[in-house]
Amino acid sequence: MPELPAKPGEGVASGRAAALVQMRSVGKRFANGTLALSGLDLDVFEGEFLTLLGPSGCGKTTVLRLLAGLASPSTGKIAWRNQHKPEIGFVFQEPTLMPWADVFDNVWLPLRLRGLSRAQAKADIEEMLELVGLAPCARYYPRELSGGMKMRVSLARALILRPALLLMDEPFAALDEVTRFKLNNDLLAMKARLGTSIVFVTHSVYESAYLATRIAIMAAQPGRIVSVLDVREPLQRDTDFRHSAVYSERCRQASRALDAAMPAGAEP
Repeated sequence: MPELPAKPGEGVASGRAAALVQMRSVGKRFANGTLALSGLDLDVFEGEFLTLLGPSGCGKTTVLRLLAGLASPSTGKIAWRNQHKPEIGFVFQEPTLMPWADVFDNVWLPLRLRGLSRAQAKADIEEMLELVGLAPCARYYPRELSGGMKMRVSLARALILRPALLLMDEPFAALDEVTRFKLNNDLLAMKARLGTSIVFVTHSVYESAYLATRIAIMAAQPGRIVSVLDVREPLQRDTDFRHSAVYSERCRQASRALDAAMPAGAEP
């Protein structure tokens, strides 16, 4: 599929490199008749951290599933750069770990499915466990892990194939605030090291403004992108950034855009 024309304010028009993937006029209608998405336009640029922010039921997860190839659009086009879909990792809302397998073997799973033995995969798994801070926990079972540790295993498993694009569906929503802040920081450090492009779904304005280089605001009934906010500050963010006037302003901008996207009486 050829590269699609840039939308106003995107791609070459804003000085960015060509998009890794482009979604144009994408619609998704489910078998029960529900129109989840309609006329959705979205670019994902190489190396960026894009957050999808919107009310419940606006189709954020559906966008991720379409990008992952777990579903197909009913209308519109999804075009990958050079007509080549890259390696993609997916981190779901729940860690979905195999309870009978230890941490090492849970992370080994994608490589095992590619035909690599435990011995062949050992160095890569150990490197990834070191990256997510779980090197001492390789022989632990999921029942022995906290919620945050389980999510780190899920993240290691998604990154083990060195994906060009990582899709994350509200991965930290169920965690306490302290653990969530720590994982936010660690995720940014992992991104800096691996260079992976990330599309991250969240309901949190504060998390979105902290993590993102761009925030895409979605509206529901049906789901679509209604505005995109640039967050131009570098991704070297920390506690001081959370307390800065710049961060506060980004949160205000995102909150106003989200309020404008929500129909009267809707729940965020």
